[in-house]
Amino acid sequence: MPLSPELTTIAESTKGFMPPREAAALFDAATLASPGIWLEVGTYCGKSTVILGGAAKAAGATVIALDHHRGSEENQVGWEWHDESLVDPEAGCLDTLPSLRRTLRIAGLEDTVTPIVGSTQSVGAWWSTPLEFLFLDGNHTEEVAQHDYSAFARHVSPDGILAVHDVFPDPADGGQPPWHVVQRAVESGAFIQLAVTDSLRVLRRVPGIDFR
Repeated sequence: MPLSPELTTIAESTKGFMPPREAAALFDAATLASPGIWLEVGTYCGKSTVILGGAAKAAGATVIALDHHRGSEENQVGWEWHDESLVDPEAGCLDTLPSLRRTLRIAGLEDTVTPIVGSTQSVGAWWSTPLEFLFLDGNHTEEVAQHDYSAFARHVSPDGILAVHDVFPDPADGGQPPWHVVQRAVESGAFIQLAVTDSLRVLRRVPGIDFR
């Protein structure tokens, strides 16, 4: 069953960077996951969060949406994807948390999605909960992308699902760090690739193989 028309409309109208084909593929990937805790790394205003939240609500799962809500490099002043409407005038910097909260409210997902406001470095240091689904779509520098994989992919349960966004094998198409994460995951033997939809990769955790 696809995402409901109501949630599809909300997701499409929410600010973010996920085309409809990838959004549909993300929803399909989430339907492969067991109930339990699902983690989204990189939330922005909640476009992909609505997609995951819709799947989680149907499955009886809980989505943890992790983001510091200050934006990545490309969202800052002077960069291509800066949005002045998301700047907190008092703080003088980006703050996407109010937009996320509004998105969750109008989508009816406040009981399904729990936001965590913090960096992946701070949260990754104490995270220990097993994950049935992990979506990596945070900061795309090499250092942070590798950190996020190391910190959270180790907690994906056997047969759990890992999805990685903005994966571009050809550097002419986009940045390489998410592609390097996928390469690392597959080459380690800990994950096998299930699907490719444009820049979205979906993998499954292999039972009995230690994380590396």
